[in-house]
Amino acid sequence: MATSNTSTQPLNISIVGAGIGGLTAAVALRRNGHHVQIFEAVEIKTEIGAALGVNVNAMKVLDHIGVSRDNLKGVPWHGNIRFDSDGGEGTTTRWLVPAANERPGLLAHRSDVYEELKRLATGEGEGLPAKLHLGVKAVACDPEEGTVTLNGGEIVRSDFILGADGVHSVIRTHIVGSVQTAQDSGHSCFRTVLETSNLRDIPELEWLHGGDSGTRSIVLKGGPFKMLFIYPCRNGTLINVVAFYPDSPEDAGTWVPTATCEELLAKFSDFDPKYLRLFDLPAHSEIHKWKLRVLPLLPTWISGRAALLGDAAHATLPLLGQGAAMAIEEAGSLGPLLPAGTRREDIPSRLQAYQDLRKPRGEFVKTESFEQIAHGFTFYRSKEIQSYLLQYEPIKAAEECYQQRFGADCLAN
Repeated sequence: MATSNTSTQPLNISIVGAGIGGLTAAVALRRNGHHVQIFEAVEIKTEIGAALGVNVNAMKVLDHIGVSRDNLKGVPWHGNIRFDSDGGEGTTTRWLVPAANERPGLLAHRSDVYEELKRLATGEGEGLPAKLHLGVKAVACDPEEGTVTLNGGEIVRSDFILGADGVHSVIRTHIVGSVQTAQDSGHSCFRTVLETSNLRDIPELEWLHGGDSGTRSIVLKGGPFKMLFIYPCRNGTLINVVAFYPDSPEDAGTWVPTATCEELLAKFSDFDPKYLRLFDLPAHSEIHKWKLRVLPLLPTWISGRAALLGDAAHATLPLLGQGAAMAIEEAGSLGPLLPAGTRREDIPSRLQAYQDLRKPRGEFVKTESFEQIAHGFTFYRSKEIQSYLLQYEPIKAAEECYQQRFGADCLAN
């Protein structure tokens, strides 16, 4: 692959990882006229088994790059209703910042978000379509030279390399200079998706469909952190369930990535039975079991002409609903920072701006997500945290950063 050397040529960009963050970056960068390739290790890339929250801060990016809200099939996210595990009345908490209530974020299935981003990245539209290479794994990277070595031996030369390859990132090792392993958080979770077809036939589940559209959290009363976190997606036809629980010593030697419903129910036998009736709903997916790990704070996200994004930079616990949102924000910010006309020699200074803009925010989410365990899941009751997260303007912040550092004459639209 040839590299660009003058201001009239588009950048050649390699994105490693075709998840939500990688695809969002591909859309943002192709819109600026750059040539984008995406390398994904799996042969059939799908986002299955779980949904995600796309709160207002992330939706600002998705709206900016042309995502169709209809195609996301999302359910409005107006806030949360919290229940204690003993079965008492719920407490409704709407967002404490006006912007999140005026045009709320969405609760959506991962595969619906993924397919819409893939359409925008690789289909017809502004700029050349990104080339998606499935079943192609990056095995090494030289950030200074701008090369990625693939599992077949091919060396791809690029002006910019983006590591969006998740918690086990290969690109991260070469940027940081050492292997950074995500550490055990002491908690795991079950994840599954259920169908709502006979939801209203189960009277004990009235707590689930009454009240505001949004999430439901059921927290163990008077014990260690244990929670059922539940929300609808796909236009309300599916319900996503994440069941957090503390690891026990006997789990270590018997870990498998899937679980039975009986195993899940046994872990939550100290919850009121009306909450467990949830699992009488038809299963849309099998029950996955995830050991929750947290990446250490990294000394850097950038090196030479390579940078990290999303879980590759700041993998953490999903307790603020901001994991995917941070990846989307980071991807969106690359558009204003790498507009049309960006030269190959500009990349290191642009990536320094990217890190200065994004690293403190990503690390805040990483740290505060973990702190939610100790604080008893207080996010919905903290105006300070909500203001910091939800009122942020990702595209505007990146445009202002560009103006301050590099001038305003070639801002991306």
